[in-house]
Amino acid sequence: MVHRGGDIDSENIYIEGDNLDALKILRETYLGKVKMIYIDPPYNTGNDFIYEDDFSQKAEAYADNSGQTDEEGNRLVQNSESNGRFHTDWLNMMYPRLRLAKDFLAENGVMFISIDDGELDNLRKVCAEIFGETNFVADLTVVNNLKGRNDKKYIARANERLLMYVKSDKFIEHGLPLSNNVLKDYSLEDKRGKYRLLELRKRGGADLRKDRPNMYYPFFVHEKTGEVSLKQDDYYNQIALPIKSNGDEGRWRWGIDNAEKRLSELYGKKVGDKFNIYEKDYLEGDDGARRIRPKSVLSGAAYSTDVSTKEYRAIMGKVDFSNPKSITLLSDLIIYATSPDENAIVMDFFSGSATTAHATIRSNIEENGNRRYIMVQIPEKITPSEDAYSAGYRTICDIAEERIRKSGQLEMKNSCKTNVDYGFRCFRVDSSNMKDVYYKPSDVKQAELDLFTDNIKEDRTPEDLLIQVMLDLGVLLSSKVEEEEIAGKKVFSVADGYLMACFDRDVTDDVVTAIARKHPFYAVFRDSSFSSDSVAANFEQIFDTYSPKTVRKVL
Repeated sequence: MVHRGGDIDSENIYIEGDNLDALKILRETYLGKVKMIYIDPPYNTGNDFIYEDDFSQKAEAYADNSGQTDEEGNRLVQNSESNGRFHTDWLNMMYPRLRLAKDFLAENGVMFISIDDGELDNLRKVCAEIFGETNFVADLTVVNNLKGRNDKKYIARANERLLMYVKSDKFIEHGLPLSNNVLKDYSLEDKRGKYRLLELRKRGGADLRKDRPNMYYPFFVHEKTGEVSLKQDDYYNQIALPIKSNGDEGRWRWGIDNAEKRLSELYGKKVGDKFNIYEKDYLEGDDGARRIRPKSVLSGAAYSTDVSTKEYRAIMGKVDFSNPKSITLLSDLIIYATSPDENAIVMDFFSGSATTAHATIRSNIEENGNRRYIMVQIPEKITPSEDAYSAGYRTICDIAEERIRKSGQLEMKNSCKTNVDYGFRCFRVDSSNMKDVYYKPSDVKQAELDLFTDNIKEDRTPEDLLIQVMLDLGVLLSSKVEEEEIAGKKVFSVADGYLMACFDRDVTDDVVTAIARKHPFYAVFRDSSFSSDSVAANFEQIFDTYSPKTVRKVL
C-alpha cells in the first residue's frame, strides 16, 4: 500500500486497487472494527469482469494462452450466458470477498448487498454459508425505476434487491427519522412536548369485543379538559366505549392495566354524539425523537435512478457514470444502521462513483455525526472515446475522487457546517516497499554488496513507509498523523505519539534520544537512516535508558 495524497487530517480512506488485495492488506488492522458494509458488486449480466478470478490453473492457463487476459491476468472476454461457468465465474469472484467482509464486521455490524434477480438465489446461498442462515434479516425491494425498464422479457422491471445480513444478534437498529409529511402531524403540544392524536379504538382485523373481551371496558372523560379516568365521578362524568360507526361493539388497543398506567397519555374528545379516546403519540421519548423502521419495500422518487443520475450530474457535469446509486438510499441505510456518535466505520469495496462516501458525509451533516468511510475501487481504465477521458480522467478512481471532493464542497456550502470531515486520504494497492532479493548470499559478489546498502525501493516516499508500518502494527489508517521536526529531521507522530517514526537519512543520537524521551509505544526507523554505525549500536541503549517499554522496529 502506498500513499497517494489527500487530506492528512481526514479520517476517511479511499483506496485504489483490486478489492481482494486491499481487503487482505487491511484485514488484520480492521478486524472486527467495521460497523456497516454496503456493496453494489457487478451484476452478472454477461459484461466483462475486471476482477481477477480464482479459477484452477487449467482455466487460467487456457484464458492466458487464448488471449483472454491482459498482462495483469484480468479477464478480457465477456462472461456470456453460453459459458458453462457463467454462474461459477461470478461466484468465484464474490465468495472470497464476502468471506473477508465478514471478518471486518464488528459483532454488532451489518452488511447490505445490492443485486438483481440474476444471481439473487446464488448470492443468498453463499451468504447463508458465510454469515449463517440465522443472520439473514431481509430481502428488501428497492424501487429505483418508477417507469419500469424493458430490458427483460415479459415484465418491465422497476426494482432491484437489497440483501441484509447481520454479524450476530448484537446488532441494534437506530431507525430512521420521521418524514416531513409525518412530522407535520405532530401539531399539538403540552408541557411534555409535541404530539399527535391516535385513536385508541382498534381498527383492522380482530377489532371486535368478541375477539378480545378483556379489551372492552369504559373510560370516563371530563368534557371540557379532555382528561380521562377509569372511574366515574362528578368530574369524570362522560362515558366512552369502543363502539364502531355501525353500532357494533369494538375494542381498545390497550388492556385495562396498561391504560391505568398511561392515563396521562390519553385524551377524550366528543365526536358526533359520543366520546372517543385518543392516545397522545409524542414526538420525543426518553431516547430522543421518535424513529421508524425501514419498510421491506423502499420506494420514492429520491431512490430512483433518474434522481440519482441528476444528482450526480449536478456535481460532475458531463463526466458521466452509469447508474450511480441513490445518495438518499445509502444515507438512510447508514443512519438506520449506525449511531451518529459511535465513530462508526462504513465500508464499500465496490465503491464505483463513491456514492457511499457522499452518503456518509450527508448522514453526518443530518445528525451531527462522526462516521468515517473506507472506499475501495479497482482503477478501471477509461477509454479515449469517453467524455471523461477528454476531461482529463484516466480511471474510474480519478472520477470518484473528484466526485468526493466536489460533493464535500457542495454539502459544506449547503449546510454551512464546518465540524464535518469532508476530506479523505488516498492510497493505492502496490507491491512491497522492500526491494526484491533474487540471489542467495553465496551468489552475491563482493563488488555487488553496495546494491544492498538500502533495502527500500528507490521510488518509495517516507509516507509510503509510514503506511506500511501502520498496517504492520495494526494502527488504523485513519489515525491522526502529525509531522514535527527534530534536529532537522522529519518525524511522524501517529495517534498523539502512540507511534513515532523517522525515515530521514543521517539520523543522529540526538534525534533518537528526543524521540525516546517522548515515550512512544512504537518507535520506527529506517535501517539505512542512522548517520553512523555507532548510532545504530547506541539505538537500543538509548531507548533502554529513556523509554524501556517502547517497542522498537527497524525497516
